[in-house]
Amino acid sequence: MPRTTDGDGTPVPQRLLAAATRLFAERGYDRTSVQEIVEAAGVTKGALYHYFGSKDDLLHEVYARVLRLQQERLDAVADADAPVEQRVRDAAADVVVTTIENLDDASIFFRSMHQLSPEKNKQVRAERRRYHERFRALIEEGQRTGVFTEEVPADLVVDYHFGSVHHLSTWYRPDGPLTPQAVADRLADLLLRALRP
Repeated sequence: MPRTTDGDGTPVPQRLLAAATRLFAERGYDRTSVQEIVEAAGVTKGALYHYFGSKDDLLHEVYARVLRLQQERLDAVADADAPVEQRVRDAAADVVVTTIENLDDASIFFRSMHQLSPEKNKQVRAERRRYHERFRALIEEGQRTGVFTEEVPADLVVDYHFGSVHHLSTWYRPDGPLTPQAVADRLADLLLRALRP
């Protein structure tokens, strides 16, 4: 049975994910071997296969962990007792901040999603669809109650915002002039301007 932690208490799955994320970001998914991942994590191949089963599973988990976090936070925002405009703004800003805070994960995923197995690809698409549908439901709530214009279809608004989010990894630099929150605020403001009657 593989050890579950190392000397400092870091769980082996977290060490494997950290090593895989760094190597996938530096070299690309297809140019990173399982051997390089386990060496960087300081574990055996047996440990990797015990926790993840395959390199494909690691790639899936790199993205899935961020999407789980974003889904939890979106659910909390959507369920909050606040005006719909505030909830949409909070949700729109949060997905920007959490994407920037996990920029390597987002970058790896969008570069490498096509390399997932068909089953994992289908699973990821379903997870993303669930997130987008919850976000769209907030916009539709605002449209039904007259807070937002109905001239722009909610689907188009969602695609517009998430198109911006998906491109963050191509231009955002942590040492640039804008903080993650500043970018989030500006993109959330753009979204709300598009929705106001």
